[in-house]
Amino acid sequence: MRHLLAAILFALSMFSLPTAAQSPRYLISASPMTDAPSGIQAWRIQYWTTNGSGQRFAATGIVAAPMEAIPPRPRRVIAWTHGAWGVAEKCAPSLSPNFFEYSAGMDAVRSGYVVVAPDYIGLGSPTMHPFLVGPDTANAVLDAVRAAREIPGAAAGSSFAVWGESQGGHAALWTATAARSYAPDLTLVGTAAAAPPTDLAANLREGSDKNARALLLSFALHSWSTLYNFPLDGVANRTNQGIINRLAQNNCVAFNKKPKLGTILGILTIARATRSNDIARIEPFGSFARANSVDPARVPGPLLIAQSGKDTIVAPAVTRKFAKAACKRGTPTRWIALTGGHGTSAKDSAQETIGWITARFDGNPAPNDCRRI
Repeated sequence: MRHLLAAILFALSMFSLPTAAQSPRYLISASPMTDAPSGIQAWRIQYWTTNGSGQRFAATGIVAAPMEAIPPRPRRVIAWTHGAWGVAEKCAPSLSPNFFEYSAGMDAVRSGYVVVAPDYIGLGSPTMHPFLVGPDTANAVLDAVRAAREIPGAAAGSSFAVWGESQGGHAALWTATAARSYAPDLTLVGTAAAAPPTDLAANLREGSDKNARALLLSFALHSWSTLYNFPLDGVANRTNQGIINRLAQNNCVAFNKKPKLGTILGILTIARATRSNDIARIEPFGSFARANSVDPARVPGPLLIAQSGKDTIVAPAVTRKFAKAACKRGTPTRWIALTGGHGTSAKDSAQETIGWITARFDGNPAPNDCRRI
């Protein structure tokens, strides 16, 4: 009888609303996931957000929390900002059966966190994804955290950290930049970025893997030209423009399988066609890349950056230059030097990053590695 009563009380707690979640403003829907890992409860969500111009969009994502009764105090929150999965609607991480396997931020759920993983605008929803567009992405992340607070059973608090990898590192830094002005109802305690693109033109130019650079350039060019009517004539001829658009429209980043022959040939063609191109010198792309690069003077601390010296996609020298600039502004910066590849940057630094985030929530002084960066 005692066990039955406990089970009933647990079930009721899962459907009770936290105080902060009485009147949904951002959450459209939250569908419980049946394939979440053991010990984790998760929801696929749809929520409202706005882009940098104030246009309203429905976006998607995943929220995960410990499989426990609602605690007496709101849970700590981490916004996990994903790396590049593609720019087509079908590339949304929340639609992938590999979501939990390839989302390092989900490791934090087992440490008691609510983890909010937005797809950003246009992934999982029928509009063009604003790839590496800072304000749009930051808004989508912050509104996802707000939406998570409206989910019965999640018990998400208003204090959060943001942690991202690759494209998501860029998203995390932009989220930190926008948090105070766009979402004053939330409190950011720290920002962690693994292998973050910071100077977009430099990153698209200096990554040593020319094939990966060609695919990412195709994602950016297709996204920006579609959203803002930027002409591709200054970048490629008409034939190669078609290849750029098809690469972006038809391909998601493949984590566990080889790309198709057509994709390989398309990437090789674009790599060859753009090898002498510098986006920084081609307008309007150059100005747009500069506008959506991360200004170290605007990113509040404390900050953690994890970067591998062997990264062939995000040039280590570009990340180090950004970190030095943040240090010059007096931002307390934790620097984690990695030795693995680009795609495992967050996974390789996860234990240390989660520990660093926990210390920020606990109010401990932030470590500062600026003297050795």
